[in-house]
Parts: sequence; C-alpha cells; structure tokens
Amino acid sequence: MATQITKRLISLLLALLLVSSTLASSDAPFIVAHKKATATRLKPGIERVSVSIDIYNQGSATAFDVSLTDDSWTKDTFEIVSGNTSMSWERLDAGALVSHAFELDSKVRTLFYGAPAVITFRVPTKAALQEAYSTPILPLDILADKPAEKKFDLFGNGMLQIMILLILLSLHYYITETCIGGLGVTCQRLLAQYGSLVSVISIVTLFIYLLASPSSGNAKGGKKKR
Repeated sequence: MATQITKRLISLLLALLLVSSTLASSDAPFIVAHKKATATRLKPGIERVSVSIDIYNQGSATAFDVSLTDDSWTKDTFEIVSGNTSMSWERLDAGALVSHAFELDSKVRTLFYGAPAVITFRVPTKAALQEAYSTPILPLDILADKPAEKKFDLFGNGMLQIMILLILLSLHYYITETCIGGLGVTCQRLLAQYGSLVSVISIVTLFIYLLASPSSGNAKGGKKKR
C-alpha cells in the first residue's frame, strides 16, 4: 500500500515538473493590468473621477496591436473632461509598462460599480486575438453626504468643567495662603470656621454642573430632532 502511494506521489511530482518546464519555456506575452479610480469633490453637486490604468507585459515575448477599452462609464452618469476611455499601442515588449489616464465629471448621486478594463493584443504564433482584463475598482460613492468636520469647542469635551474646577481650587488656595501668610487671628478663625464649608460648596457646585451639562445637551438634541 505504501509503495503504491509513493509511486503515485512520484508520478504527480514528475507531471508538475513537466508542466512547469513547459510554461517556463513558452515564448509568449503575459499581460497584467491595474486599474485605479479616485473621486474628488470639486464643488457642491460635481464630483471629479480620475482613472489610471497601468499595463505590464510580464511575459517573455512582445505583444502587438495592444488596445485598451474602458467603456463601463455610462454617459448618463459621467462626462469625459480629459483624455479618452480607449487607447492603443503598436507593441508592448516583454518587461515593458504603458499607462493611460482620463478624467470624468459626474453630477448624479449614485453608488457606481465599475467593470474591469479590457485589453486585447496579438501574438505572432496565434491567429486569434488575445484578451486580458484589468483589476476591478472599489465602488465609487458619487456625491455622497460627507460627515461634518468636528470643530474644536473650548467649552465642550469637559473643558468648561476643568476650567471651573481650576478656578475654584485656585480661589481656595489663595484664601488659604493669604490667611496663613499672617493677616491676623481673625482671618485664621474665619478659615477654621468656613474653610471646609467653602470647599464643600465648591465641590457640590461642580458636581451639580456636571450633572446638568449632559441634560442640557440632550435637551438641545431633542429639540433638533423635533
């Protein structure tokens, strides 16, 4: 049983080596194309789409009569403002690279799914026209609502609470240092009698403000929703 499995593995390995050697020795072009599209908001109601396509010949032979066609951009949604959606080259040598780019404008709000571009070429050893496809692009959300930019709010995100706390602490520290600095027995008595009361009032005031702040924020939000 083990001998049969070993023979089958050896046969499979020899077959793979034979296929690999055949592919390695084949003299033919191998076309790889990468398509990229980016959308930019020019102004309200207009979106600019920039498309670029890079075509590589990673084979070992020259491709002739290379033609690129990217006609997936519907005319009722896009308008060409620069370049063309098709291009051709006389030849593309092995290891060479060619690029093509064009721009379109859109005034229609939509989620666009673009198809891969089509590349056709000829090989001297074959009569039929050869065909290759580019990589697809991600869906383009044309004229989508963009989230509002967050602005820095001096009195938001707890800044006002921190400022009030610092003011109260500074006031309490000033009273303490002034009285200890030697303004008389009367001040020290007042500090002994009312110092703790000032601290408690300060803390309670800050606590009440912290509780009231989220309530006011929610109330504003409720009014906006109505």
